[in-house]
This record gives sequence, C-alpha cells and structure tokens, in this order.
Amino acid sequence: MVKKQENELAKKVSKVADLVDYQEGSVVSREIIRKGTGTVTLFAFDKGQGLSEHTAPYDALVQVVDGEAEVTISKKKYRLSSGEIILMPANEPHALFARERFKMLLTMIR
Repeated sequence: MVKKQENELAKKVSKVADLVDYQEGSVVSREIIRKGTGTVTLFAFDKGQGLSEHTAPYDALVQVVDGEAEVTISKKKYRLSSGEIILMPANEPHALFARERFKMLLTMIR
C-alpha cells in the first residue's frame, strides 16, 4: 500500500505572508492546496508586475495579505490593500497589477 504524502503545511501554524518571498521583477507563486474541488495559491508580485487580462471557468477569491494591488474585473478597476478581499466571478475577464509589491492568497473554487 502506498502512503499518501501529507502536505508540508498540514497541522502546522504558519503566517501566510511568510510562505512566499518577493523576487525582483517577478511574480512568484506557491500552491498551498490542490484538490479536485479547487486550489489555494499564494502569490508575491514585485512592484509593476501583474497578470494580463484573462478569464477562468471558476470563481476566484483574492485576499491581499501584504501591500497593494489593482484588480480589474470586466474593465472596472478596484484598489485593494492588505486585509481586503474581492471575488472575481467565473468567466468574467480579469487582470491584476502590483501598484506596489503585494502578496495575495488566491482561492479558486470549481
């Protein structure tokens, strides 16, 4: 019998902002959970970095855990800072831009 590998974060208290580091001129990501029902991914964006406009077939919840971001959903811009969340509805075009360095936790529900 093959033992299922346990997530390294299971049963461990962690500070979310410390789980991924900024890298100059880059977007860094770390998948926290991957299940058939969705994913949770932590991102760190250097100032000026972003994700270009795209769509996803699933709702996506953005939670800013550090810094400040600009989130565009269906051409409308929203400014978020640490501690704030926004839901990007499935199939609506959206984009993200780092007005300053920021980290976000992205939860996608299938």
